[in-house]
Amino acid sequence: MPFEGQRILPAAKSMKQFEAIIEGPYTYGVMLETHIAQLQSMMERARRYEKNILLHADLVQGLKNDEYAAEYLCQHIRPAGLISTRASIIQKAKQKGITAIQRVFLLDTHALEKSYQLLAKTQPDYIEVLPGVIPHIIAEVSERTGIPIIAGGLIRTPEEVELALGVGAAAVTTSNADLIKHFKKSLT
Repeated sequence: MPFEGQRILPAAKSMKQFEAIIEGPYTYGVMLETHIAQLQSMMERARRYEKNILLHADLVQGLKNDEYAAEYLCQHIRPAGLISTRASIIQKAKQKGITAIQRVFLLDTHALEKSYQLLAKTQPDYIEVLPGVIPHIIAEVSERTGIPIIAGGLIRTPEEVELALGVGAAAVTTSNADLIKHFKKSLT
């Protein structure tokens, strides 16, 4: 089962939120925004707590988001996964044996079709669909690609989480503290 059965992937935008993830019951978490100087110690701390961190490569401050940065992240930082909108980062992660999560923003039909072309090229391990509050699109992307979906963005209630999961999302990413707390109950 993906992410050891976790339905919620708590996402951190700050070190305080990161600390809450690694000290909490979740095995997997997402680091959205960080600085390159914090990466090594962050990942070492996560490993001590036996946590798997999915790192958003595009949001690492001080690091260009290209295939060289991805190679550095894969070889030296070794997160459980890399999240990116960029094909070169997804391809490098796959090449290095790191879980590759292609993030796609589905703003309109044109963006959806361009995303299908990108996904056919990169063949990521997971697709993060944003916004994640469009259940019929989550189902369509899952069916059309055969790649597991992570729903993210604008999901605000437990009902919206359940709806995304009900149409085929493997998990939901959120930085919403209330949702993280709500779904934490199912882990303990």
